[in-house]
Formats: sequence, C-alpha cells, structure tokens
Amino acid sequence: MIASNVKLDDGTIIHHPDLVNLYGCTIGAGTRIGTFVEIQKNVLVGKSCKISSHSFLCEGVTLEDGVFIGHGVMFTNDIYPRAVNPDSSLQTEADWIVVPTLVKRHASIGSNATILPGVTIGEAAQVGAGAVVTKDVPDGAIVAGVPARMIGRVNDGPVDMHALGGMK
Repeated sequence: MIASNVKLDDGTIIHHPDLVNLYGCTIGAGTRIGTFVEIQKNVLVGKSCKISSHSFLCEGVTLEDGVFIGHGVMFTNDIYPRAVNPDSSLQTEADWIVVPTLVKRHASIGSNATILPGVTIGEAAQVGAGAVVTKDVPDGAIVAGVPARMIGRVNDGPVDMHALGGMK
C-alpha cells in the first residue's frame, strides 16, 4: 500500500506497488524500491537509491543520494524498546523518542544487516551482509561482523576476507 501522504519524485520505480508499505515518507527521483519493503513516516530517501526487497526503514532514517540497501536490511529507532510502561499500560508514540539515523551519499548496506538507532554511516562506506552496526561508520570504511568493525577502506584495494572470521 502506498498512502496518499507519500511524496514520490519523478522517476521513482516501485516494483509491485501492491506489495510495499509506504506512508508519510519522501522518496527522491530515480529511486527503486523492491517488494515487501516498509518505509515509515518521516523517512527521507534521496535520489537514485536502491532499496532491495524485505527491508524496513523506520521513522527517523535519512538516506542521502545514491545509497544501496540490500535485501532484508533492518533499521531501528528506539534505544530501549519496550511494549509497556512501568504501570503496565501499552506504550504509544508519546512514550518514547525516535533516535535518528543517517546514511550518507553512495553508502552500501549488505543484505540482512541491522542498523541500530543514532548511527551515521559515512559517505561511500560499505556495510557487510549480516553486520550489526552499533556505532558510526567513517566515510569510505568497510565494516562487517557482529558487532560491525572496520576491516578495510573502500580505496585500499581487495579486503582480506579472513578478517571477517570463519572464512578459510
């Protein structure tokens, strides 16, 4: 479903619009969105981004231009998520604060990565598949693992895959 309050710039491509959930977000020109993607209110997606299937962009996320989001990437926006308040009442939007996350120009986030709230992923940085990003990623850094740690730089040439652990 694409809600009426979604702003789609020219050239946005949504594969199977009946199989996405977009509401209250802004999507830049030329961006492509795969199936089974959810993009919540107040998310800003820049121009020429690619958001692959089964990804979740929650309120507070900003993607600058040219960002790649792999399949099944999960963003979070609450540092201390809870279902109920101390008095056992169900939490509402008034009971917590959205913690924003920024992904800078031309960054790439691999499939099934999880991005915790409040981090900035630097310009042209690369996040490996399955990584859990718990702190800021510098411009041009390559990070991988749980928690994500720097294993190289984009311009340093091939990455030593043994640094990922478990690779032979």
